[in-house]
Amino acid sequence: MAPGSPDPLGATWDGHGVNFALFSEHADAVDLCLFDHPDDPVESRRLPLPECTNYVWHGYLPGLGPGQAYGYRVHGPWRPDQGDRFNPGKLLLDPYARAVAGRVDWSGPVYGHQTAPRANDLILDDRDSAPYVPRGVVIDPLFDWGDDRPPRIPWNDTIIYETHVKGFTERHPDVPPDLRGSYPGVASPAAIDHLRRLGVTAVELLPIHAFASEAFLVAQGLTNYWGYNTLGFFAPDARYASLRPGADPVREFKTMVKALHAVGLEVILDVVYNHTAEGNQLGPTLSFKGIDNVAYYRLVPEQPRYYLDFTGTGNTLNVRQPQTLRLIMDSLRYWAQEMRVDGFRFDLASALARELYDVDPFGSFFDVIHQDPVLSRVKLIAEPWDVGEGGYQVGNFPPPWTEWNGKYRDAVRHFWRGDRLPLGEMGFRLTGSSDLYQNDGRSPAASINFVTAHDGFTLRDLVSYDHKHNEANGEDNRDGSDDNISANYGVEGPTADPMILAVRDRQSRNFLATLLCSQGVPMILGGDEFGRTQRGNNNAYCQDNAISWYDWNLDDRARSLLDFTQRLVAIRRGQPALRRRRFFRGQPDQPGEAKDIAWLRPDGSEMTPADWSESGRAAIGLYLAGDELDERDAAGRPIVGDSLGLLLNAGAAPLAFALPSLTPNHPDCWEVMFDTARPEHAAARVIAAGQTVPMAPRSVVLLRRAGPDNDAN
Repeated sequence: MAPGSPDPLGATWDGHGVNFALFSEHADAVDLCLFDHPDDPVESRRLPLPECTNYVWHGYLPGLGPGQAYGYRVHGPWRPDQGDRFNPGKLLLDPYARAVAGRVDWSGPVYGHQTAPRANDLILDDRDSAPYVPRGVVIDPLFDWGDDRPPRIPWNDTIIYETHVKGFTERHPDVPPDLRGSYPGVASPAAIDHLRRLGVTAVELLPIHAFASEAFLVAQGLTNYWGYNTLGFFAPDARYASLRPGADPVREFKTMVKALHAVGLEVILDVVYNHTAEGNQLGPTLSFKGIDNVAYYRLVPEQPRYYLDFTGTGNTLNVRQPQTLRLIMDSLRYWAQEMRVDGFRFDLASALARELYDVDPFGSFFDVIHQDPVLSRVKLIAEPWDVGEGGYQVGNFPPPWTEWNGKYRDAVRHFWRGDRLPLGEMGFRLTGSSDLYQNDGRSPAASINFVTAHDGFTLRDLVSYDHKHNEANGEDNRDGSDDNISANYGVEGPTADPMILAVRDRQSRNFLATLLCSQGVPMILGGDEFGRTQRGNNNAYCQDNAISWYDWNLDDRARSLLDFTQRLVAIRRGQPALRRRRFFRGQPDQPGEAKDIAWLRPDGSEMTPADWSESGRAAIGLYLAGDELDERDAAGRPIVGDSLGLLLNAGAAPLAFALPSLTPNHPDCWEVMFDTARPEHAAARVIAAGQTVPMAPRSVVLLRRAGPDNDAN
């Protein structure tokens, strides 16, 4: 074996051979293990890497090429009490592997320590794990991207659709059977047609990095369906390759991105850089733990046998270590440049921001991203919390980050449930959460608004169940949280009662209408647009079955909701006042200027400061000026749209909402764009100022200021 080069890390084919490079600061030696076939249980050759440069072990083998399967055995001290867990008996996956073959077989000796007759992580188990663990595969990176261009949708125009690669198409009758549940399935004409008709602009995929299912799930016949248990940060998981002979997950993923870009859809990846699948001191030795445990993981300072756990999974990656930070950055750049994704949603992002113990939103991780010429230009979304103390950091991430706005979710749910909520809280959430994002120079688009997400009830279940029903998860329904907003009058789950179904359907429309009429970036949970149910399971992370897969056999209720959602999205995309790039001014800057927003009481008068402190008020209205946006498009032209009136009645009684005359220079006639109590009626009614809008209990009405030729009814 020739010395090769320490850069780039990973296995790199140059057309003549493969260069192998692996970082391990504390290793004594590294062996490269080659397999004649990815499924072979035992390596055909074991070769010591001949050189070590700046803690990178490297070597070059001529004659090797794409398809070559490989792994590493790393020699070093076994000193768990000091943090070192080297064990050459364990075959280790290359952290930089671009493709991964095989899965963890928990029946084998995949743990570096003794597991029987009882677990003891201080005692070495040097049995060979090669037949039971995944290995890396050398790839050919060449791909014909043709005229592919990133859509580069502005943040304020973005509408995100969160979905799962498999669940989205596994049961779709119009997707070819061998493509269902795969990357090509997402790119199929039927799937793309649904996304285009819906009108979203970005597809956010649950984790597709190579991952492992936990032993306790496999023992119960379950799997980690969501994929939040990463093993390889560079490889698209082979589970989502098609069933076609010779399917290549890397090529199929690229083809999917290219197809989505071709119709103007961006691709955002949900990424899990906060922890890995190796767990705590009693977890398996699959990769990082055996390569350099001290470098890759956060260990308890005075007891390095144990792991700091800010993620609830047993370990936390050590972003304070330069090489681990480089791993994350190299991975992000790889997906942005080579795989051409348009953005990332960072799972438990607060864990990445922890310097010692505290979360530092200006720490090294953010500094590196901000100065990176590639990553500073893609969409960056933080899940701004972890499970550690002080981990809830909504509103505290620096520009240009956006955030999942948990406060938006909570406020909107409480409002429509009829809870006593300070009216000011709802006011902030409807208008972009300026209390969270304005002071640090960010825009309303910093707020990723959502009511439901993969983690929790679906929208239909949210309004249909009083309690979670996670019995299928095998934890006696103890997992998940009772985050319900049901309005079902005590009847839970499926029912044929038309009154209850009508209330549930209206509440679903109310949530979607509120979401798509709020300032900020809306995120729709895939399937909510037609009422997908998980039968009350609000933690379906381990349900790779019909509980999680989308049912595309839509009944009349589902089609009605889908039609309404499509109309809502079209209205949002056509109305600049609903997707402002700047926060509202409230009061005019200059005398004589019109207001860009006004808050209304049901009697038609404007709200006073005292009104904002009230709790429990069930109705609120706001006027959004379309001709006072003070914004320009990319060509510098003023953006002018319709002026809108948004009325919300969360009360259990009907309401007559009076329309005031707020614009003396224009005729105050208002056209109804939608009414969640009458979804079958499109814009038809025209109402004059001074008259009232009849609102049903628990309903939303959107009005557009009509032109001078309209006659008021």
